[in-house]
Order: sequence, then structure tokens, then C-alpha cells
Amino acid sequence: MIYLDNAATSLHKPPQVIEAAVQAMQEMGNGGRGGHTTALQSLRSIHRTRSKLAALFGCSRPDHVIFTCNATEALNIALNGLLAPGDHVITTDLEHNSVLRPLYHLEKMGVIELSFVPADEQGRIQPEQFRDYFKPSTKLVVCTHASNVTGNCLAIDRIGQISKEKGALFVVDASQTAGCIPIQMEEMGIDVLCFTGHKGLMAPQGTGGLCIRPGVEVEPLKRGGSGVHSFEQDQPREYPTRLEAGTLNGHGIAGLGAAVDVIQSIGLSTIFQYEQALMRQFYNGVCNLPGVQVYGDFSQSQRAAVVSLSIEGVDSSAVSDELEQVYGIATRPGAHCAPRMHQALGTVESGLVRFSFGWYNTPEQVEQAIHAVKSIVTNA
Repeated sequence: MIYLDNAATSLHKPPQVIEAAVQAMQEMGNGGRGGHTTALQSLRSIHRTRSKLAALFGCSRPDHVIFTCNATEALNIALNGLLAPGDHVITTDLEHNSVLRPLYHLEKMGVIELSFVPADEQGRIQPEQFRDYFKPSTKLVVCTHASNVTGNCLAIDRIGQISKEKGALFVVDASQTAGCIPIQMEEMGIDVLCFTGHKGLMAPQGTGGLCIRPGVEVEPLKRGGSGVHSFEQDQPREYPTRLEAGTLNGHGIAGLGAAVDVIQSIGLSTIFQYEQALMRQFYNGVCNLPGVQVYGDFSQSQRAAVVSLSIEGVDSSAVSDELEQVYGIATRPGAHCAPRMHQALGTVESGLVRFSFGWYNTPEQVEQAIHAVKSIVTNA
């Protein structure tokens, strides 16, 4: 199989990641739940991974790196833990349901007021558009770093600057960019960065987290065992214990730590340039085909390695099925959990076929994907 669904999850993991996870399963106890060797091994492994992620993302305090099972949990923790009755929130049409559904729920419960910065027909948003939506009650701005549908990146540094000027917190969903595109929280004005481990970071599924700027107080979403302060009725207040009730996925976190090591050894800029080259190769091969429409702003110098397209007269699911069954190519059709993005693009009815590229893809595979699209167009 030619796997071109890296925006959903990275199928191929570095061997070091697999080895680290397997070794952890064989040797690690429950970190913070005992003083014996296996428990201490787990605790040290988790702490090392916190420090690696803090360095990768420019988070000034490793103890403010909180582990979750994915970006969805991280975003739920951030949004529910920062917002209070009467708060106003600004978000965008680019968002995944992991942002939209928590916000819709809070809105329906009467907790928050919600505003959307609209995207144009190519899924673009200019940072200055955000200024039009601030109110005295605006508590928080939340947006994706890059659309999982078009690959368009938002100008996070500028949006962060505007949010700071207006006195609002800035939460970023880095699901599509962590491990692929450089992120520095302090330089970009990010207060809370939410990420997943299983995509660009090439780590095991069931890993992710949020990095929190010092001084930002996020209330717990979950309460329970922490391994410390067991006689207190309330969840401990210090990070990371405040937001990490229950046993962590120590095995997956060990794999995540190994994945960060791999990324640092290769070089994030090297990974970015390689994935961009694959994306550009595919885009150039299909963008002028008759009956093919490609969505997104490909004039951007920095974007996620995603190309989404439609073929005139053919439903996206039918295209994706043919790509797999006839050509052995895995893609993602449909709405991609981003309903407002498809409304902006005008692709609600047919959906789009998304090709997303990763470190383990090759130019030869991209050429085969181009050939497959050409053949489907010819026979459509």
C-alpha cells in the first residue's frame, strides 16, 4: 500500500519509537505510584519526554507539559478549564470538530458567546480579520495552526500578537503541524498549545498533550488518583498533576520521547522541506488536470503537506475507494471532521479526497498517485 493519509495518523513509525514502546511495556511500572525500580523508571521516562517536548515547542517549563491521550482531550481540557460564564470566544471556519464541538456545547449550555472568523472560497483567513470580532468580554481566541482539509496555515504569530494586544488568551490546535512545522510558543504568543503524538510527531496513538504558558491557570477536567496528596479532597493544584488524574500512557509516552529524539536528529527543517517537496510534486502533477479542482492556497511558503481535490461528477468516497482497490493508495474522503471548512469551500455534498504526505513517503509514490488520479479522470 502507498499510504497517503498522514493527516489522519502516521502509519509508519521510526524503529526507535517501536523499540522504546516495546521496552517500556516490558520494564516500566506506574510512575508516581511507588518507590521501586520499575515505577521510578516510568517516572524518569515521562519526565524526560516532558523536557524534550518543552524544548521542541519553546515551552519555558517542562512541568507545564501535560500529557493526554490525543489533541481532542487536550483541547477539551483547555477550553473547559479556561472558560467561565459570560466569556466570549473567537474561533474560525477552519476548525476541526475537536475545537467546534466543545465550543458548541459550552454555547448551548449558556456558558459562552461564540464568534467565527469566516474563511474565503479557498479556505483563507487574514489575521487582521480577527480584530473585527473582539468584545470587552472576549476571554479567548482558539484556532488551528493549519487546516486539516486545505493545508492552509494561519499566521499564528500575528494572531497571537493581536490576542495579546486585546488581553485575550490564545489557544492553538497544532494537530497538523506538531513535528512538521517549527513552533515556538513564546515567540508566537501562544498561551496553550494542544498537540497529538500520532501524526507528524510519528509517535504511538494514544499520546498527546498541551503546553501551558506560566501564569495561565487551567482548571481540571478530570479528578482522581495522582500518586501524591492522597488525603486531600481536591485535585492537587500544581502542574502537571493538576491535569493528569489517573495512570498515564507511560508506554506510549516512552515512544513519544523516542519520536522527538528522531525528529531532532533528522532536523525539523529537513522534515518540513522534504514533506513540502512531496506535496508540491503532487500538486503540480494534478492541479491542471481537466475536471480536477484543488482546494487551498498553494502560494503560501509554509503550509501543511496536504492536497485535497475533487473530480467533477465523481463522489469523493468513490474516488478514494478506487484509489485503494485499483491502485493500492490510501487517502481520506468526505468531510474530515471540519464541517465549516467544507461549507466555506462549497464541498458539503461531494466532500473532498485528501492526499497527505509524510516523512516515509517517496517521490516515486507521489508519481504513482499522480498517475492514478490521471487515470481516474480519464475514465470518469
